[in-house]
Amino acid sequence: MDEKPFQLLGEAREPLPMEPGKPKRSDSEYTRNGTCSIFVFTEPLSGFRHVHARERRTKVDWAIEIAHLLTSLYPDAPKIRLVMDNLNTHCISSLYEEFGAEIARAYAKRLEIHYTPKHGSWLNIAEIELSALSKQCLKERSVCMEALNEQLAAWEASKNANQKGVDWHFSTGDAREKLKRLYPIVP
Repeated sequence: MDEKPFQLLGEAREPLPMEPGKPKRSDSEYTRNGTCSIFVFTEPLSGFRHVHARERRTKVDWAIEIAHLLTSLYPDAPKIRLVMDNLNTHCISSLYEEFGAEIARAYAKRLEIHYTPKHGSWLNIAEIELSALSKQCLKERSVCMEALNEQLAAWEASKNANQKGVDWHFSTGDAREKLKRLYPIVP
């Protein structure tokens, strides 16, 4: 999983619609309508993706997205391996801040968290998905959260319908060579 900040922008002037032989024409001037954070979850082997925008990127927002992952997307999975970066909101204590101790503990028991190394964001497949999402879906301006979440839902449905997984070529040997400073030297 990963997330990215996103700026909500509106049109300062109404764009001129497409006409035969002429593309839609938009003014470069825009109105600022706030910011939000886009959360993405991806299951690389099956090609499943889930994307949702929230107003903020706090511990509570992360906890709510994790709860959705556990209760709605994978309610029957006994254990979920979650690969993510070391952002300060990505911690089990976030679950305890949002939910009672009993629920938070139940959620925490179902998570197996793996943090990517510092400066190792390229190891996080969700970050690669965010890059694809930006190029394929976020080119148009989004005026509000509702419009953005509609765009994200359409992208998610399209990607999930195609079910294209990730063909990861980074082997254990490659990791030992490229990340040798992280591995202990065994005599």
